[in-house]
Amino acid sequence: MSADATRIYFDRAANELDLSDAMRRLLLTARREVQVQIPVELDTGEMATFIGYRVQHNNARGPMKGGLRYHPQVDLDEVRGLAALMTWKTAVVNIPYGGAKGGIALDPTKRSTRELERITRRFVDSIHDLFGPDVDIPAPDMGTTAEMMAWIMNQYGKYHGFSPACVTGKPVEYHGIPGREEATGRGVGALTLKILSRRGRQAPGTRIALQGFGNVGTFTARFLHDAECRFVAIGDADGAFHRPDGLDVPQMLKFAQAHSGRLEGYTGGDRMTNEELLAVDCDVLIPAALGGVLTGTNAAAVKAPLIIEAANAPVTPDADAVFDSAGITVLPDILANAGGVTASWFEWVQNRQHYQWGINRVRQELDQILGSAFEQVWQLAQERKVSLRTAAYMLGVGRVGRATVLGGIG
Repeated sequence: MSADATRIYFDRAANELDLSDAMRRLLLTARREVQVQIPVELDTGEMATFIGYRVQHNNARGPMKGGLRYHPQVDLDEVRGLAALMTWKTAVVNIPYGGAKGGIALDPTKRSTRELERITRRFVDSIHDLFGPDVDIPAPDMGTTAEMMAWIMNQYGKYHGFSPACVTGKPVEYHGIPGREEATGRGVGALTLKILSRRGRQAPGTRIALQGFGNVGTFTARFLHDAECRFVAIGDADGAFHRPDGLDVPQMLKFAQAHSGRLEGYTGGDRMTNEELLAVDCDVLIPAALGGVLTGTNAAAVKAPLIIEAANAPVTPDADAVFDSAGITVLPDILANAGGVTASWFEWVQNRQHYQWGINRVRQELDQILGSAFEQVWQLAQERKVSLRTAAYMLGVGRVGRATVLGGIG
């Protein structure tokens, strides 16, 4: 998400909250932006230099929190926008964090595991004194894995001693928690059921189109399939599959597992493009892959009355305006996909206590926190007659603003 899109949504909420220009400037300005060079010897013996970023946006409500992404398109503007988004996201679900985001401009699929480990450790060498359990806690994001978080913890420990809470999203066997991997998808599923219920609909038979079959998409599909929803279209990076009577979700999950996470070659549905999937006849559309897939150009073709933003920023501000005027409800990303950061908080809490919860408690606490946040956003949207996105931003920005005033400018 670009900083411009974040700014548009922030301004709408700030206008509703009647924030002063001085407070707006303070809340929008990142606390710290870091760009570092990462020189690494590749497996071939040649030297390569990568650029790494960490933007620490706001710490008025607690240590800053945010993912670390490895992607060729990573740049300062994207990281800046996503860091601000994390500030509002942690505030919406009311967990005691601020927002941050980081990334390295590289294609992880073109690097060996050994190269990725060297790059990750060198990145920690450059910024280890700028993050930590009480300051800024990274986590996995696009292109990064639990294993990489283990490298971060290990490298950080060389400077600061044993400190599992310095990073979250770690493997369960290395101070992670059960349920972290499924948390974002589970949250998307649980909130989809909440909003269906609010709109007077039963889950069984509800027709769903899902774009994205990675971590978030697969766990969302599992959860909603168990609730007897009917998936009429599912797509991944290679294309999409359509079946009005309902696709066989367990079979697709098995197929993807056996084919390196991809659906290429699946034969249980009619082929369609990802663009066609977005316009398919369904009750709920869940974009769970890339940002910016629903734009001012294709928004008018969307037939779903309800969109759940499982990905970060899949709907552009232009598309958002089209949906608003067409009466299409959008559950915004800062609430819809907040299950991941909420479970990260659980992991951090347990690491601080050196005590582990079981999977049932993780799920129970997650459902309770997301459910409570949804009710607050829904009520605010009704009272102020604004969209769910504006209500979510109002809740998040309002909480950060109040914490900033209460803490004072010391």
